[in-house]
Amino acid sequence: MRYLLTLQFFLLAIFSNAQTKADLWADSVYNSLTPTERISQLMLVRLSTIEMSTRKVTFFDKEVENLVKKYNVGGVLVFQGTPQQQANALNRLQSIAKTPIMVSIDGEWGVGQRILDSVASLPKQMMLGAMSNPNIVYKYGAAIAEQCKRLGIHVNFGPVVDINNNALNPVINDRSFGEDKYKVAKYGIEYMKGMQDNGVMACAKHFPGHGDVSVDSHYDLPVINKTITQLEDLELYPFNEIFKSGVGSVMIAHLYIPAIDNTENRATSISPKNIQDLLRKKMGYEGLTFTDALEMKGVQKYFPGGDAAVEALKAGNDILCLPLDVPQAIAAIEKAIKKKELSWADIEYHCKKVLRAKYEYVLPNIKPIDINNITADLNKDIPHLKKLVAEEAITLLANKNNTFFPLTAKQDVAFVGIGITSNNAFANRITADYNAKSFFIDVRKINAAEITKTLAALKSFKHIIIGVHNTTRSAASNYGITNNTIKLIQEIDAQNNAIIFHFGNAYGAKNWCDVKNLVVAYEDDPIIQDVAADMLIGKLPYKGKLPVSICNKYALNSGIINPEKKK
Repeated sequence: MRYLLTLQFFLLAIFSNAQTKADLWADSVYNSLTPTERISQLMLVRLSTIEMSTRKVTFFDKEVENLVKKYNVGGVLVFQGTPQQQANALNRLQSIAKTPIMVSIDGEWGVGQRILDSVASLPKQMMLGAMSNPNIVYKYGAAIAEQCKRLGIHVNFGPVVDINNNALNPVINDRSFGEDKYKVAKYGIEYMKGMQDNGVMACAKHFPGHGDVSVDSHYDLPVINKTITQLEDLELYPFNEIFKSGVGSVMIAHLYIPAIDNTENRATSISPKNIQDLLRKKMGYEGLTFTDALEMKGVQKYFPGGDAAVEALKAGNDILCLPLDVPQAIAAIEKAIKKKELSWADIEYHCKKVLRAKYEYVLPNIKPIDINNITADLNKDIPHLKKLVAEEAITLLANKNNTFFPLTAKQDVAFVGIGITSNNAFANRITADYNAKSFFIDVRKINAAEITKTLAALKSFKHIIIGVHNTTRSAASNYGITNNTIKLIQEIDAQNNAIIFHFGNAYGAKNWCDVKNLVVAYEDDPIIQDVAADMLIGKLPYKGKLPVSICNKYALNSGIINPEKKK
């Protein structure tokens, strides 16, 4: 008997020592929750929304407050609204919460991606992929972490580690680092480390890889017909690497991939074969899983209402992102438990996992958000980082005319602004640096007569600098570039000594693959425009390489580095 007691004491001591502070806190909090609250801890709800046509923002702070009071909902997802509105709402919610709330944001290029009114955005991941300096990607992640902490946010849904292997992809596109799986993995890890080293959880997305689709999962269920071997060789590679490097969480995509699960209409986000078999067992990932938004048509089309929440938990997910109706989802989950489709042991496992993550990322950043100078604080690192990225990323693709590398002429220079009707930062620099005459082209009004008129006006100029502005990111609309715009630029290039600066999505530059001198600047921003002007005048070298293939002539990694003046 004495031996048995000694053994029990010894085993208890081992167990106690094995438990971390996070485990002990999670156990204590879990024991304080009601069964319904334990389910609710797995819910992540929307704080606001925007009507894009009117730019009107609607806050759901009262509705969320009721969910926190009644159900002890576990997480809040920040969307649009001023920094002050966000901070006030989050302060109120945290003050009334029985359990600290995990606050998330979908801020791939910083909180300015969502807080549109007063916080600038950082460059998107496609532009980062044009750089050869991973240290800047780490700084980028660190800067986003500082923004998040300033606004009381604990999880950022980034980086995107989808490989951009389909130029027609309507949803990933410039959100990816590019088509090179090794760079996608490396830069994803740097972005992740920049955030997590500074106290904000990263979330790799969209598992098992959303790059090779031509349907937007917000509106339907995309299909990827690839073998497991093909997926392992490409799509899964960055995920495997970032898992090994310690990313805290992963977001599960709404995709239909028969090679993973051929159950009809079953999205990967609600597939046990995807989450339990592939992600957990085969790839060994043990971190948190977030579903992609359960309000999206990619899953709601076939599993409406609370069914999506039930199926997501049955598949093995930890956190249910944006269930359409929290009470309905909770009721559906409780019903599934009664029917033994789920168990309370499942809920305990996921709830304690969420609570352990809260111990690590939420508790250290739970103090009330100071409203003073919050907007300035959120913006403070952005200009410097934008400039750093632009200096490394802007890509020279063609340099047939000697005089543009650099352009030193101070006369006979014209600037043609495509897509603008007045001076922007680039036009101002060209005017100041070269005493250039400016011509502004409204793309909605280009016709044969306008093309003839413009060509005649430009004929006497020795140097034409063309800035392509206000394009879009949509392949379906050719990035907002019309046939008449293409014709105008081609004819200017044929008639004159010209250089084109494409301030937009790199894929859109496919329209200029035959011009004599071409620079891709990736984004249309005053700081980026200013750096491009510095490159034109010779103050800075060109360093960027294409992160994607845009045409046969310009494949992945095309780019002329620091061209020398031709003899």
